[in-house]
Amino acid sequence: MARHILLVMPVVLAVTVTCSVNAQPTDSHNYSKRGIKQMIRDAHTPQQYEELAAYYRSRQWSYRQQAQSEFIELERRMAIDTCLAAKYPRPIDSSRNRYEYFKYEAHQMEARAEHYEELSTKSH
Repeated sequence: MARHILLVMPVVLAVTVTCSVNAQPTDSHNYSKRGIKQMIRDAHTPQQYEELAAYYRSRQWSYRQQAQSEFIELERRMAIDTCLAAKYPRPIDSSRNRYEYFKYEAHQMEARAEHYEELSTKSH
């Protein structure tokens, strides 16, 4: 069974990567931290709030994609039998931590995007 999973995982990973590349938003926002802070300070119009919301939505999408790929890696590592006396952090622990981190960051970006979307609708 484990052998079957190891044979199928590269195919699943390749399909996932191909789909994620094709599904990537066309409007990618590449701002510096300083640029985002400046945009937040200067935002007063609905268009500026919408731009900030779009930026945070693209970041949310990026973190969700990273979480998805890390989840695949976590499942792969879970399928591999390891010794009970393995030292911490085990590879599976690292994958789990990265998966949880990406999920957390995606949630934070979603909250920020919702905040700016709300500001955008209130300022109309």
